Amino acid sequence: MTTVIQIILLLATAFLVVYFLGNRRKARAKAGVKLGFMVFVIACIWAVLRPDDLTVVANWMGVNRGTDLLLYALVVAFMFTTLSSYVRFREQELRYARLARAIALKNAVKPEEELS
Repeated sequence: MTTVIQIILLLATAFLVVYFLGNRRKARAKAGVKLGFMVFVIACIWAVLRPDDLTVVANWMGVNRGTDLLLYALVVAFMFTTLSSYVRFREQELRYARLARAIALKNAVKPEEELS
């Protein structure tokens, strides 16, 4: 039987993949990432200050303990961070390859014609 948390985690994972891969260069996406991070930090502070509230929310979502709910949220955050780093490094490698090609073409020396 599927619980509420399983559906939320699967939807969050799918949303992160689609959103990040589709909008990774837009300023709006970068702002969304910053806002999401701030919400996550505030939620973590809230969980530390009021752990019983987190347990109540976890029970409402079908999870036994608040610590388990926090672990699930951290797993989603880790997936996002991993995906973000992978895409960023891949784009950086492509930029380096383009730069190397441009430099190679700019500094290319024409071969001397052979004497017949």
